[in-house]
Amino acid sequence: MNDTIKLPEDCTDMRDVRRGVDATDRELMKLLERRFGYMRAAARIKTDRNVVRDEARKQEVIENARADAEDRRLPFERIASIWDALVEASIDYELDTWDRLRRTD
Repeated sequence: MNDTIKLPEDCTDMRDVRRGVDATDRELMKLLERRFGYMRAAARIKTDRNVVRDEARKQEVIENARADAEDRRLPFERIASIWDALVEASIDYELDTWDRLRRTD
């Protein structure tokens, strides 16, 4: 069996497309693992729980994603919504990690 992943423009059938999507999803998961690793680092570094949520930074991250998506001719408003959910999940994760690292029980 040939497990070579084709680029989208080289796909000739749905099997090619599905393999590419599945491989891309695995790559995205690796990137999310790294991103959440940075949230663990932030939780470790920040000494005040109240600075975990930074609305200005959140908006900057979402706007960066929106602009990058627009430059790439992707559905930028939907991607901005995805980034909003990603940042909120990251904040929740960082808060949970911050609390866990400082738990005294």
